[in-house]
Amino acid sequence: MALSISVVLLLTVITVILIRRSGLNVWHALVCVLLGFYLAGSSIAPSISTFTDNVAGMLSGIDF
Repeated sequence: MALSISVVLLLTVITVILIRRSGLNVWHALVCVLLGFYLAGSSIAPSISTFTDNVAGMLSGIDF
């Protein structure tokens, strides 16, 4: 659960920065949000979740 909240916050911050600085249109961001909702309800959702968990596990194992 904590990982999901962290990812949501990180992606929200990135989206806000892209809207303000890089000229990402608000409509484009909304389309991306809708795509995320549809992906979450699709049969590929478990694969995406496993992939993000594996990437998070790799990143947590890196010593800086």
